[in-house]
Amino acid sequence: MNLVTKDLERLFDDCFAQSHRTILVGGGEEPLYIPSASPETAPHQVIYREDYFASALHEVAHWCLAGAERRLLDDYGYWYAPDGRDAEQQVEFERVEARPQALESLFSEACKFPFNLSADNLGAGFVPSDRFQLAVEEARTGLVTGGLPRRADSFTQALASAVAARGE
Repeated sequence: MNLVTKDLERLFDDCFAQSHRTILVGGGEEPLYIPSASPETAPHQVIYREDYFASALHEVAHWCLAGAERRLLDDYGYWYAPDGRDAEQQVEFERVEARPQALESLFSEACKFPFNLSADNLGAGFVPSDRFQLAVEEARTGLVTGGLPRRADSFTQALASAVAARGE
């Protein structure tokens, strides 16, 4: 039996609810990170779109890459333009998304879930460019050879352990 989004929420919470006062929450209309004004009583929230497994992995990747200061800002303080970006905005999107998608691909591999590179711009008809594919591959190689950030490593290990425990 494959992991489902509720498994991802539990694994994330097991890894980070206490240590980072952060939880993974499904059901969002759009992905979003919401820092808590008082994390001791209300945790920070990594919200992923609806119940989409890939969205959950992707949002966890963003969280694992965001530094402490960024994790105090709504959506980590990053620029984001929704679906329908023009060509110039798409280039900027690809520039900032290579590393998170590279990490998402490693999470996907750990839990045996298919990874699909995303241009996240269907409305404008963009598909992942060759330049973006190469940037994600290079970022992935860098993460593998240089070692994963601590939180990313913890989550990757939790995913792999959960899959192994199910005999997958």
